[in-house]
Formats: sequence, structure tokens, C-alpha cells
Amino acid sequence: MNAPTDRVARIQEAWRRERPDVDVAPQGIIGRLHRLATHLDDELDTVYARHGLGFGEFDVLATLRRAGAPYERAPGEIAQHTMVTTGAVTKRLDRLVAAGLVERRPAEGDGRRRVVALTPAGLRVIDTAFTEHMANERRLVDQLSPTDQAALEGILRRWLAAYE
Repeated sequence: MNAPTDRVARIQEAWRRERPDVDVAPQGIIGRLHRLATHLDDELDTVYARHGLGFGEFDVLATLRRAGAPYERAPGEIAQHTMVTTGAVTKRLDRLVAAGLVERRPAEGDGRRRVVALTPAGLRVIDTAFTEHMANERRLVDQLSPTDQAALEGILRRWLAAYE
């Protein structure tokens, strides 16, 4: 018998031995997705850190940048576009304000409404970080053939659609 090829295969092998009555085949997909996500997060975090950011700060800056000029959103809108709670957004914003990358200010035309906007420094940081981030993602997906990339993207899109 061939030796298992990875940690997930070894875990599955042990479960098959101990619980032959349970189908552990799904663990081969889910377990590998979890392990791969951990490795990918580590690779992505390296780029964020080079720009003085964590994932959360990068996410907020990217959300503001995607909004288009003047690169601002209300805090509630940031929460919607980053899929985190408003409390988590507040903590991220506090760090970004302290770093001089965003500013809180009244919205133009409505002094009662508050917005968060990229500062010129924030715009420079996110543009530089995003360019490097996309090159890093290209490096990571290029470990797969173009055919595998297209197949995997289609599979993941369909699977994710079942939840979203």
C-alpha cells in the first residue's frame, strides 16, 4: 500500500481504520481546503505586513479605494462591503486613522453624516499594496495549470453560490 500523500490523507486513513462505518471522503475536500486556506493566508499576510497592514486594514483601504474618487464611504457601508461588524470596522478605522491612512470627516453637503476617506498617504499605500497583492496572488495560483485554474474557479464559484 502506498504511503499517504499528505496530512489529510493520513487522518482519513486513521478514521477509515477506526470508523469504517463512516464515509470520510468529504474530509478529503474540506480538510484540504482548510489547510490550503491557512497556507494561503500566511502567504497573503506577508505582503500586507510589508506595507504595515494586517488583513483587516488592507480590507478597509481596498474597500475605500474600490469606491472610486473621492475614496470615501460611511462606516456602515464599510461594514457591508467588508462583511464584518461595525464594531470591528471601528477598531480597524482607529488604527488606520492613527497611521494617517484614513480620516473621519463630515460628508460634503450633509454635515450630520460622517464618512471615512482615504488620505493621500492611504491612497499611495493601498495602490502599492494592492499591486503587490495581485502579483502575489498570481504567483500562488500559477502553481496550477491554466486549465486547473479555470476548472477550480468554476467549481468554487458554483459551490459558493450555494451559500451566497
